[in-house]
Amino acid sequence: MNIRPIRTEQDHQSALDRVDELWGAEIGSVEGDELDVLVTLIVAFETKQYPMAQPDPVEAIKFMMEQQGLTPDDMVRYLGKSRQVADILNRKRKLTLSMIRNLHQGLQIPLESLIADYPLSMPSRTPAARR
Repeated sequence: MNIRPIRTEQDHQSALDRVDELWGAEIGSVEGDELDVLVTLIVAFETKQYPMAQPDPVEAIKFMMEQQGLTPDDMVRYLGKSRQVADILNRKRKLTLSMIRNLHQGLQIPLESLIADYPLSMPSRTPAARR
């Protein structure tokens, strides 16, 4: 086992190639241990090189709705009245602390995603509204 830190894209590719060779190795064997260490190093490198931004609160809510097959009507229990649900999902209203708690506890959406700031959409202005 010749394991080194992954510092470059070439190191990364070599580690990925070695993981392909080791895939399916028996847990606890020398090859299995090498596979485990390489995967840990690859994850660390990729996390540093290709960080993923947290989704904003509305995207996190929509993702969870899609994953759990929920409709806007299902969200009333977490966000309040159906008008509030529509306003949140259409970015016309910010989440309240109570809503954040309900979403975190009820749907296990990470607090880090729910507390992030996000822009509200601007209301469209009709010609009558400009007068």
